[in-house]
Amino acid sequence: MRHNRDRRQLSRTHEHRRALLRNLVTALFEHERIETSVAKAKETRRVAERMITFAKKGDLHARRNVAAYVKSDEVVKKLFETIVPWYADRNGGYTRIIKLKRRQGDGGEMGVLELIKSKELMEEERRERAEKREAKQKAKEEKRKLEEEAAQEELRAEEAREESEAEGPSEEKGEKGEK
Repeated sequence: MRHNRDRRQLSRTHEHRRALLRNLVTALFEHERIETSVAKAKETRRVAERMITFAKKGDLHARRNVAAYVKSDEVVKKLFETIVPWYADRNGGYTRIIKLKRRQGDGGEMGVLELIKSKELMEEERRERAEKREAKQKAKEEKRKLEEEAAQEELRAEEAREESEAEGPSEEKGEKGEK
């Protein structure tokens, strides 16, 4: 009987399951959103929220606990410096699972596990993306204009060469005829 067995086994051994969850938690903090099966997302959520709670303490012991679980030092730094301030006023519920369609191969339920952000933060990110998009469009326009100008300049040079060639041989023939 499975009394007091509250975690999902995910059809893996203890070592494999621990490695999988470490990788998923690291990816979640790195990308702030991951797509995986719903069962894996539910297990990853448990660990991720625990890591965020540790990080909110902010002391050396908490940093070492998180660093022992999360695989990348850059991700640990991002967690402590960027992600934790989002949740200063929040007690739990740092992630959400959004269910998606079923996986085509085996029909497994798929979902997106993402970090919840405040409306102000999401609006700020949306503005930054819009500014990047506009800057990219401006750069494309400028590049296109420069290419058009270069093509026009090349056409003018070609026309001038053709005109000089058309005038040049007739003068040379005239000079030869005079001699």
